[in-house]
Amino acid sequence: MHHASTQFWSVSILKHQLEANLYTHQGKLPNNFDATLPKELKPAVLEVFQDEYLMDFISTSDTEDERVFEEKVVADIKNFILRMGKGFCFIGNQHRLEVEGDEFYIDLLFFNRHLRCLVAFELKRGKFLPAYAGQLNFYLNVLDEKVRLENENPSIGIILCKEKKNTVVEFTVKNIDKAMGVATYRTMKEVPREMKGILPDIKEMVKLL
Repeated sequence: MHHASTQFWSVSILKHQLEANLYTHQGKLPNNFDATLPKELKPAVLEVFQDEYLMDFISTSDTEDERVFEEKVVADIKNFILRMGKGFCFIGNQHRLEVEGDEFYIDLLFFNRHLRCLVAFELKRGKFLPAYAGQLNFYLNVLDEKVRLENENPSIGIILCKEKKNTVVEFTVKNIDKAMGVATYRTMKEVPREMKGILPDIKEMVKLL
């Protein structure tokens, strides 16, 4: 009984801290949504995306490149979707686009049921660079032209990187005509020390919730 009570207490604290983290980071994603999305859609978009994601299910080293990081995300895509928020349906990784015989690949492609749009994620292991936005803008143009269905909203892109400077992001995306934002992530080794001691095994947590 004591063991079960301890587990319940741990999960309760974990839920509280994750919810607090979600609340702290909601609506703060640097973006260009005002200029690129229908006005009525913006509040819902800001509720879905955060400016930082806790990816405590992934263990990485500083020497790993984007492809290795992507493989780890895809290997545990269920947990990635849980961290992303509501309504995400995974379409695939390295999603192929073809333009006049040339091939291009989106790191992760989703459809969000609540926003009714395609969502492209580009994963970066280092800090945000302005060049990333140009690449993502190209992908979003192709998605809207070749993949998006007639009744769907414009596609949204998120650059998920290790660190960013919001002012640099804002100057980069403000004149781009496709909707995008830039978020950061923290992996297992960066989870706050006070949380590591109470994090139950993910399978046990699912059983208790």
